[in-house]
Amino acid sequence: MTAIRTFFQEFWNRIPQIGVNDIIDILIVAFLFYTVMRLIHSTSAAHIARSILLLLMVTGLTEIFKLYTLNWILSNILEIGVIALVIMFQPELRRMLERFGGRFFSNLISSSGAVSPEQQAIEATVAACDVMSKQKVGALLIFERSMPLDEYFKTGTIIDAKVTDQLLRNLFFKNSPLHDGAVIVRGSRVAAAGCVMPLSENTHLPGDIGTRHRAGIGTSEVSDAVVVIVSEETGTISVAIGGMLKRHLAPQTLEKLLTNELISEPETKSSPVKSWFMSHFKTRQEQNEKK
Repeated sequence: MTAIRTFFQEFWNRIPQIGVNDIIDILIVAFLFYTVMRLIHSTSAAHIARSILLLLMVTGLTEIFKLYTLNWILSNILEIGVIALVIMFQPELRRMLERFGGRFFSNLISSSGAVSPEQQAIEATVAACDVMSKQKVGALLIFERSMPLDEYFKTGTIIDAKVTDQLLRNLFFKNSPLHDGAVIVRGSRVAAAGCVMPLSENTHLPGDIGTRHRAGIGTSEVSDAVVVIVSEETGTISVAIGGMLKRHLAPQTLEKLLTNELISEPETKSSPVKSWFMSHFKTRQEQNEKK
């Protein structure tokens, strides 16, 4: 108890000494920690992170129980492991830096009046969906946001190409080998195509919803992605966000919704579009329960 009391007394005495530089230092460290946690969000990276944590715990135990030889071996492994981690996570680190730099310069470009790459991708998506809707070509486009979708890349084909109207229409063309899967868009580029996505298990969905729509809703349930769906049967355009589906969208409405969700910075924690989705979904649930 004396040690605990002494710790809190020293902590309380140091509070007046905290200055602006200390606060900035804490915020930067918190941001870096948050970025690293997002980096290891994917399944493979999470396994590696758990292995490293286990190795650190074993190293600590060897020091406590004075197993000097084993402690020396593990300590040297950890020193070399830092370089190994940089090599192993090289693609993720590069993508993180590209996103940070791309977002910074995109904001500069948009503030100067030029069209950002993200806005060009949205315009190309809307144009492609308009044509596919009229031709009744089924499509499933997934716009990745803060939660990585790397685990679904291995189910499809890596593309890594600029989002264009022609590319999207070719990928979803009925004779294309990738037309049945989903296209994942990361930033302003098509990252992968022909991906298999999880189906929704929501029992309150309308009966006329097919597999493509269930995959779109399921993806929005397990991630924060914005999913655009074009029906092959009716040609209607729909958007799924947070497990909720908005159907029968006009191209102008689709462009406005994608711009609000993917580019515009929300002023509050809950965007107006998401609030509309929530109220609409609750109304549908209440109607289903009454039936």
